[in-house]
Amino acid sequence: MSEIRLYFTTTESKAAAILDLMTDVFEEDGLAMATMEIDEKADIWEASLYMMTDEEAEVAPRLSALVREAFPDLPMRREVLPDVDWVARSLEGLQPVRAGRFVVHGSHDRGKVHAGEIAIEIDAGQAFGTGHHGTTAGCLEMIEDVIRRRRPRRVLDLGTGSGVLAIAARKLIPARVLATDIDPVATRVARDNVRLNGIASGLALETAPGFHSTAFRRHGPFDLVIANILARPLMRMAPQLAAHLAPGGQVILSGILAEQRRKVIAAYSGARLRHVRTIWRNGWVTIHLDRP
Repeated sequence: MSEIRLYFTTTESKAAAILDLMTDVFEEDGLAMATMEIDEKADIWEASLYMMTDEEAEVAPRLSALVREAFPDLPMRREVLPDVDWVARSLEGLQPVRAGRFVVHGSHDRGKVHAGEIAIEIDAGQAFGTGHHGTTAGCLEMIEDVIRRRRPRRVLDLGTGSGVLAIAARKLIPARVLATDIDPVATRVARDNVRLNGIASGLALETAPGFHSTAFRRHGPFDLVIANILARPLMRMAPQLAAHLAPGGQVILSGILAEQRRKVIAAYSGARLRHVRTIWRNGWVTIHLDRP
């Protein structure tokens, strides 16, 4: 199955506006989007939305109508992308990532783990989370600090991706960990990574499209919830997340740009959670909150 790009060629200001429109409509669908400068002198930019060919029939009409309403004379263009494992290619040559005592590494770097470090082996795959992104590294650092102080018994990794954060929590402490994702491919990848890291029990993986899934009632309430997603979905789910948090529970949130930090904290303050501290990494933040 091929990946395609639907895109609009326009000015920088219009490309930014189109990106905002696409983010509002398609962010929760998990589709990648971007703007790119084509010609600096002529002020030519592209705003692109990426998807697999089987998603095009549903996404393309929505995207076309969305942009046509704002910019009626702007045509939508289509490109079929080459069948390349861009994740694997982008990770070639990357060094292990250290965050606190955790070391996230590929199979080729097993020999670089030092005594006393907690190794998590994650190779390039189809799910997000190798430790190289500031959000994942920030979460790992925060997880170690929170778990050391609080010793949670039940942990939820919401939007687990590669499973790296759930694996980290389980390696630190013999808690009962639930890892969920809306994408069954991510759940499958995470399950493979759990086995690869030698975790035989105490970590459950489920595909769950939202908090209405029975998985959260069966495994909760949670003493620690970790959610490395995106700012807007995190803000929308604040009341539901708080409802599944045990008394005195802790929350670690990431996938949040630095400029979005105050809005996210405000959303969770409205759900009666208290901001404890923030870690800043490469323009991204990881936020620790608790229920007093």
